[in-house]
Amino acid sequence: MLTAALLAAMTTACTGSAPHATGSSSRTAKPGAAGVGDALFPALGNGGYDVSHYALALDYIPEANHLKGTATVTARAAQGLSRFNLDLAGLTVRNVTVNGTDARFTRKKNELILTPTRAIKNGEIFKVTIKYDGTPKMIAGSDGGTEGWIETDDGATALGEPNGSMTWFPGNHHPSDKATYDITVSVPKDEDGDPYDVVSNGELKKEEDTGRRVTRKWSSDEPMASYLAHVAVGYFEIHEGWTSDDLPVYVAVDPDESEDAEEVKDLVPEITDWAGERFGPYPFSSVGAVVDHLPDLGYALETQTKPYFDSAPEDTLLVHELAHQWFGNSVTPRQWKDMWLNEGFATYAEWLWQEDHGGKSAQEIFKSFYDGAHPESEGIWDFPPIDPPSASRVSDSPVYGRGAMTLHKVREAVGDKTFFDILRSWTKKHRFENVDTKEFIALCEAKAGKDLTRLFDAWLFSEEKPSG
Repeated sequence: MLTAALLAAMTTACTGSAPHATGSSSRTAKPGAAGVGDALFPALGNGGYDVSHYALALDYIPEANHLKGTATVTARAAQGLSRFNLDLAGLTVRNVTVNGTDARFTRKKNELILTPTRAIKNGEIFKVTIKYDGTPKMIAGSDGGTEGWIETDDGATALGEPNGSMTWFPGNHHPSDKATYDITVSVPKDEDGDPYDVVSNGELKKEEDTGRRVTRKWSSDEPMASYLAHVAVGYFEIHEGWTSDDLPVYVAVDPDESEDAEEVKDLVPEITDWAGERFGPYPFSSVGAVVDHLPDLGYALETQTKPYFDSAPEDTLLVHELAHQWFGNSVTPRQWKDMWLNEGFATYAEWLWQEDHGGKSAQEIFKSFYDGAHPESEGIWDFPPIDPPSASRVSDSPVYGRGAMTLHKVREAVGDKTFFDILRSWTKKHRFENVDTKEFIALCEAKAGKDLTRLFDAWLFSEEKPSG
């Protein structure tokens, strides 16, 4: 992603009618935590359970910007639960069941607090179904970015980094709890009888046209953080193809961007093949892109399997967001403070692409950042990449540029052969997992066979500008 929006969105209280938890299991059960204790986003996510699957059935009316949804969340209790929370911003909850029985629910800010009839036992797999509707909202961050459910000129798009996904479905909205997804969206045809296109993550499993509405079911069988979940409703030109490894490619382009985005359908498989050689096998079962016409948005996002672009992207931006499929989407930070593991790696992928395709070398780009000559180098010494001072700065330039510079110094210290072995080992060892910076440093030192403390202290942890 190239900017991010932050926490907002307050909701009103709402109460269901089911009784409080009872039964013998309630003696050892306790409430799950509201928030996972993230240093930058303490209110995000929830404790006491791990989600394994989201089944989202959405009915959207573009003309009215009205969303009606049923979210079925399958999870495993990590403790005895007398009650637990889901994150949800806005929208009206109509009914909640836990394991098929009505559950009591209340609202407090962005927390949906659920009390099942029977306490949930530690280790129990349970299923929560939430029916909700309303006008989904956008969240505006202090950095001027916008996320959440965003209306476009011909429909809508849902963008979630870091917490916008809570505006369109209830869930455990922290990247430490990844899950598989089925996203089914039903949309009425427009006033001329023309169908809207619906694009989401993963593969298109089912398409139904009843004459008055179109329904599409998309499935993601590989784990995904909720901020990477995406839906785009509108009119798109669809391009399908294959990579050289027979990976299916699905590219959706808004007709208003068609001319400028002509090369995207060919660049996506080309970049994916190139990145596979550099970073290891592509981690998911399909790849693609969504090129929308929303030029005032101001950023692109690495939505899983099909990164989203607000307008026709240049090749380096495509490289950046596709590199995130390895770094950020498959291998995902456990805490938002480790965002450099996403953005520093994707930025360095841009440098490698230029180096491999007749542009400047990574060393030349590094020097232009160090000297302040690169247009994206402003502010890179404001704070260490590992330590964004606040949530509002988690997407600032040190996380990107200085993060990439750290990787270049590692490459310089260990040599190309070991460096690219590190990258491929990182994506293989931690495929679909959550990670932290200590694990990356440990891998670098193990592969290099030497202590790299001084390097990481200078480039990743120090508040001072290191000597070149």
